[in-house]
Amino acid sequence: MRRINSGPGRLLLAVYGTFAVAASSRALYQLATKFSDAPVAYVLSAFAAVVYIVATVALALGKRQLALIACGIELAGVILVGIWSLVQPAEFPDETVWSIFGRGYGFIPLILPILGLLWLRRRD
Repeated sequence: MRRINSGPGRLLLAVYGTFAVAASSRALYQLATKFSDAPVAYVLSAFAAVVYIVATVALALGKRQLALIACGIELAGVILVGIWSLVQPAEFPDETVWSIFGRGYGFIPLILPILGLLWLRRRD
C-alpha cells in the first residue's frame, strides 16, 4: 500500500490543512464575538473545525482508519447540515462551513470528503 500522504494525498492534505485553519479561525471568532447571534450555526462551525483538524492530522500521520472516519463524519455533516440549513433557515442566520452544502466555500466542503474517501479507499 502506498502512503496516504504521498502523491495526490499531499494536495488533499494541503486542502484539509487550509480548511482546518480557516474553519478554526472563523469558529473561534464567531464563538468569541457573536455567539448569541447564531449559536447553532457557530457550534456547528466549531464542530466542523474539529473534524477538519482530525482529518488533517490523520492524513499527515498516515492514519488511514482515522482519516476514513473523519471524512465519513465530514460527508455526513455536510449533507445533514446542508439539508437542515435549507429546511430551517432561521436556525442559520449566519452561514457555517457546511450550511447549504458548503455554498460559502464554493461547495468544496461537499466535494472534499468524497475525494478524501476515494483517495483513502484506493488500492495499489
